[in-house]
Amino acid sequence: MDQIMDAAEKLKLLGDKTRLTILCLLKDREWCVCELVEVLSISQPGISQHMRKLKSHGVVNEARRGQWVYYSLRVQDNPYIQAVLEYMPGTTGTLSLLNMKEPGQICK
Repeated sequence: MDQIMDAAEKLKLLGDKTRLTILCLLKDREWCVCELVEVLSISQPGISQHMRKLKSHGVVNEARRGQWVYYSLRVQDNPYIQAVLEYMPGTTGTLSLLNMKEPGQICK
């Protein structure tokens, strides 16, 4: 039953459009919080809330570089999340759906 509860909790994370979009962006590369703010048009505290939930469930890695926090996908031990993300667009497709271009180098 623990395995089912764990899967249910992690899949619930994917039920949020913003978090699922973030995971799609992270499929191809790591992203800085400042880039996610630019692309998703969400405040930095809003992005941080979503990332905290994803990190607490072990779905993303966090790396600090100077004043910025970078996130990367960590789903190798979550086959059900991997399976969902296989059917989702990567960075280019997600940016296209958002009518956005790859963000510039704004995090320095």
